[in-house]
Amino acid sequence: MEELILKGKEAKKAARFLATVSTKDKNAALEKIGELLLAKKQEIINENNKDLIAAREKNITKAMLDRLTLIDVRIEDMAKGAIEVAALPDPVGEVIGMWKNKAGLQIGKQRVPLGVIGIIYEARPNVTLDAAALCLKTGNAVILRGGSEAINSNKAIVKVIGDALESVGFPRNCIQLVEDTSRETAREMMRLNEYIDVLIPRGGAGLIKSVVENSNIPVIQTGVGNCHVYVDSETDLEMAKNILINAKCSRPAVCNACETLLVHEKVAEVFLPLAYSGLKEYNVEIRACDKTLKYIPDAVRATEEDWDKEFSDYIIAIKVVDSIEEAIDHINEHGTKHSEAIVTTNYFNSQKFLREIDAAAVYVNASTRFTDGFEFGFGAEIGISTQKLHARGPMGLNELTTIKYIIYGEGQVR
Repeated sequence: MEELILKGKEAKKAARFLATVSTKDKNAALEKIGELLLAKKQEIINENNKDLIAAREKNITKAMLDRLTLIDVRIEDMAKGAIEVAALPDPVGEVIGMWKNKAGLQIGKQRVPLGVIGIIYEARPNVTLDAAALCLKTGNAVILRGGSEAINSNKAIVKVIGDALESVGFPRNCIQLVEDTSRETAREMMRLNEYIDVLIPRGGAGLIKSVVENSNIPVIQTGVGNCHVYVDSETDLEMAKNILINAKCSRPAVCNACETLLVHEKVAEVFLPLAYSGLKEYNVEIRACDKTLKYIPDAVRATEEDWDKEFSDYIIAIKVVDSIEEAIDHINEHGTKHSEAIVTTNYFNSQKFLREIDAAAVYVNASTRFTDGFEFGFGAEIGISTQKLHARGPMGLNELTTIKYIIYGEGQVR
């Protein structure tokens, strides 16, 4: 706990420093981080290999192993991400409207940093860079607590970031890593409300549930993605197949991957064999309702629990529905308010789906895999918020700021 308190105190100091730094200086720091990541690429890969060896010994899933792996192109993308964040407009200091009250005061809202952000996440070392870059750009200090699976990778990345910050006159403690990955330390971090202003968990349902239940710091919930693709009664079947395969198979371990396919009964006889042929190319395990089993007999019968699962693997649940209303009801009951898609050629059904689905991102004729800060034009993202307060959907720079009121007077008293 003493180490965490020390990190909290240092983060508070760093946050005060960052709140006064110019956009030009923040951008210079981000560009230096990108430059140094490329220069130290092999050192990072060497440390990542230690994590991969340990992960294979623990027999983690193929999908999770993919999330953990750092290769040349991924580090290059991380470096590119830091430089792209530098090129984005700085929201800090932006005045969001001014108005005059009856006393003649000029009142405005101004974007300011949140302060100190704590992030608890699992086996995705790229999150370390994304979080650091976005927090730095928005003038927030950050305390990172990654999973044990990626500890060597995270230490290497944070060292590079610290070296880059020091080289341009920034304190290393703007970005700090908690190297103790025990659950007890994570729980202690969740109670560090004297120093951490906002806590953001990134990972599976278990991690997010633990943070929400144990934290006395305000939490922005992110990440859990039980996402659906609904194939409507009027649709382009080939397009539906392409969207499904991309949404499920391009990266099954990410939170915007499809976990459940819903198919209208009018197209089930034709579409399900088509979907099956595409899914089997990726050896996807299918968990099916009784109606689906008629068309995909070698599927596994789905349990009630399967409709609520984020598989994060090459597994999908499939259900035949008799109407768009049943599809919408199913999604609103079992979804996690992340990303949902309809594939349809019926305009009225598309609008009904957009209007009635309760989720952060709702798609018509496109893959759920687009729910991403880069794809939305925000640069790197801190996560996908599935709640409704403060931020919802991909969280870019604006979502890492709060507001304060600025008031100009001419001697007014009340």
